[in-house]
Amino acid sequence: MWKTFLATLNPMLMLFICITIGFILRKTKILPESAGVAMAKLEIWVFCPALSFYTMSYYCTPSNVGIHATNILLSAIGLVLALLLAILLSRLFVKQNTYERNVYQYSFSFANSGYMGDPLVQSMLGDVGLAYYKLYCLPITMLSYVWGMNVLIPKEQQTGNAIKRLFNAPTVAMFIGIIVGLSGLGKYLLGPMNAPNFFGSTMNILKSCMGPVAMLLVGFTVAKFDVKSLLGDIKIYVMTLFRLVLVPMVLLGAIYGLKQLLNVSFGLEIDNFVLHLSFFAIAAPVGLNTVIFSEAYGGEAKTGASMAMISHTICVITIPLMYALVSAVFPL
Repeated sequence: MWKTFLATLNPMLMLFICITIGFILRKTKILPESAGVAMAKLEIWVFCPALSFYTMSYYCTPSNVGIHATNILLSAIGLVLALLLAILLSRLFVKQNTYERNVYQYSFSFANSGYMGDPLVQSMLGDVGLAYYKLYCLPITMLSYVWGMNVLIPKEQQTGNAIKRLFNAPTVAMFIGIIVGLSGLGKYLLGPMNAPNFFGSTMNILKSCMGPVAMLLVGFTVAKFDVKSLLGDIKIYVMTLFRLVLVPMVLLGAIYGLKQLLNVSFGLEIDNFVLHLSFFAIAAPVGLNTVIFSEAYGGEAKTGASMAMISHTICVITIPLMYALVSAVFPL
């Protein structure tokens, strides 16, 4: 358990250092204020698509999809439960302000399963684990862009309907990667895993930028606000503890119960691996879309920035502790 804690703590501290660097870069004005928008759009248009396409092209094979189809189903059911829980909790935390309640509802529904979850899973479970994780998060990713963008982007900045907004750069790259992977063309397009060609090497370099740049953006955006004002709202601390501890415990318990029910009712043997995937998808801090979408599209980002700052700080301890517990209770 101690080894698992230390192994998880290491990448958490690396990402936290990137947050600190981003904070310093803005406070010292080494980078201009417009750099936040540039980093947000680099994430949306370059780094996230590269990661999604690369991972899916290599690992989204017919055999892997078949093996993990049940995992995707559990993810979808868990997501429904998360949304119901988020609706209840957001109404408890915010009574009147509709946009603020939307931010809370989104934050309770979706953790930072991509920008923080992806590099953590890759560090702890490897590239194969990351591919399975991306498949597991497919329902989460789809709903976060269909519904999430609808509530986080200011109404005057929205174009098209919710379904059209699903077809953004990260999700389109993921779907293209799935097609490439299922067709068996991944190893030819990107080259062998141990010796990628120029295109595969380019995608590999770009995808490795996603986690660090996302954390730089968190720190950079948080530095836009007065730190005391971000740290002064007790409600955010309570919300953070709910987000990092209570919500993961409830959802992991529900997914474990569903796993056991499928085993008893239909004889489906589902490996504990799905619980580890679930953990990283739901125990991460507040999703960065509360910051990135607001920063990229001119919304009010203070509430999201406060949640991001506090939750990304506290999670440095909660994620290693909770994952050590999950690994002990549900060994692989």
